[in-house]
Amino acid sequence: MLATVAGTIPVGPEWVHEVKWDGMRVLADVRDGRLRLTSRAENDVTVSFPELEGLGTAYDDVLLDGEVVALDGGRPSFGALAERMHVRDRRKAERLAATRPVTFMVFDLLRLFGADLTTQPWEARRELLDRLDLGGRHWQVPPVYDDGLELWEATRDNGLEGIVSKRRTSPYAVSRRSADWRKTSHRTTLSAVVGGWRPETGTTHRLGAVLVGLPAPGGGWRYAGRMGSGLTGRAATNLQKTLEPLHRKDSPFVDEVPAIDADGTTWVEPRIVVELKTLGGAEQSRMRHPAFLGIRHDLRPSDLLEAQDADA
Repeated sequence: MLATVAGTIPVGPEWVHEVKWDGMRVLADVRDGRLRLTSRAENDVTVSFPELEGLGTAYDDVLLDGEVVALDGGRPSFGALAERMHVRDRRKAERLAATRPVTFMVFDLLRLFGADLTTQPWEARRELLDRLDLGGRHWQVPPVYDDGLELWEATRDNGLEGIVSKRRTSPYAVSRRSADWRKTSHRTTLSAVVGGWRPETGTTHRLGAVLVGLPAPGGGWRYAGRMGSGLTGRAATNLQKTLEPLHRKDSPFVDEVPAIDADGTTWVEPRIVVELKTLGGAEQSRMRHPAFLGIRHDLRPSDLLEAQDADA
């Protein structure tokens, strides 16, 4: 179940509110002592987070929904998490788990002891989740709050991403976006597709910047700007390797890319989603001072298009 963007924070006794975590959405499926972690893109990411294996012994049969987060300076940071998301080598994942561990923030219970709970109202699912008393070094069930406006102020003051408001009576809409869950964000972070890359100044082959796009009102992708900040060292190398097999002859954007950005660009199919932070501007034209945070291995371009349609 996915949230829609809220213009205002809903108030009243029919709503509860949670912290919006800056992380990776994951389903944790436990059966017969074995844990399987699945991303929003339906990829098996179990090997990426070995510190969560202990969840497999918590209960014999349970399906949990939540967010995997990595802390940087005590706050969740997608940039800190990006290094963990793509790892498929178990030994490397174990080394990273020791130095940059994650925490699984559990916020919903979808199955328990073989019983499907998705048709139950949120408050019934939450009551069962609390009764499970899940708690470990690397997973927790964060609290919920009745006062959304107060939580909004608290998350802003503490540099958190925002809040999610949920209707108490809402069932769980599997793989669908619903107005029963509404998200409100403080931070200007975006998910965008990569449509091309430019070489680093003074070279002809080493990636130095990418051209990114956002969903266009009439379909396809509109050009949102060029981004080079944050694309250095390993981050640039990994992204370039990911883009190499996606080469195409022309621009994938529906609008014209300024010559100053288009000249020298290697165009690619818009299949890779990246996370970035910006000072704004993307809603109307070009982003202001965008900075690369990481590849969104958990998202597909279709997820961005779906979110655009739902929030329109």
